[in-house]
This record gives sequence, structure tokens and C-alpha cells, in this order.
Amino acid sequence: MDKKKSAPQSRCETCEYYDYDEEWGTEVCKMSLDEDEYEKFVRGQTGSCPYYKYYDEYTSVRKQN
Repeated sequence: MDKKKSAPQSRCETCEYYDYDEEWGTEVCKMSLDEDEYEKFVRGQTGSCPYYKYYDEYTSVRKQN
């Protein structure tokens, strides 16, 4: 049996830097990755994004209460 190495699952949807870009008409990463970092991430050669930051839209609401 061959064990295929699966690409790491990104959690971009929950990242603070993942946002809608009106010009492109899609969700994109707003973090400025250099070419090498981006290529490694896209190819799945990195375990996780080093810039991932969980976005909780209710954080500011909790602070107001």
C-alpha cells in the first residue's frame, strides 16, 4: 500500500487576514507573503501558515458589554 501524503488543511476561512477582494471578486489572503512563502503554502510544503491569526467577529462586541 502506498501512503499518500495529504496536503495540510488550511483554515483560511477563520483567519483574520482572509477577506473579500472586490477587484478579484473572491476571498483572498491579505497578508503579504513573499514568493517563496506563498509557493510553499500553496504546494502544501508547510505544516501551517505562520501568520494565521484566528478572527472572532464577536470579540469587539464582548468588549463593549
